[in-house]
Amino acid sequence: MAPLTRTQHWHKARRMTALLLLLWLLTGFCAAFFARELAGLSVFGWPLSFYLAAQGASLVYLGIIAFYAWRMRRLDRAARQQPEPRA
Repeated sequence: MAPLTRTQHWHKARRMTALLLLLWLLTGFCAAFFARELAGLSVFGWPLSFYLAAQGASLVYLGIIAFYAWRMRRLDRAARQQPEPRA
């Protein structure tokens, strides 16, 4: 990754955070909003909505956290490579 200025780092981090928060919101909202429709489908005798609320959303949240940590590490390294301007 090419070196980033402080402004570029801030814009990329803010855009990524906004997208991941949107994914988090959609995951939580969709699991609750479509729970009634998904209750008709069953997995091992339990409604699919139960699995999505209990397990699926949690796995998505863990994926969001893992992606955020991985991507921010890369962005921070790229920003560290950029020399600071001297006054």
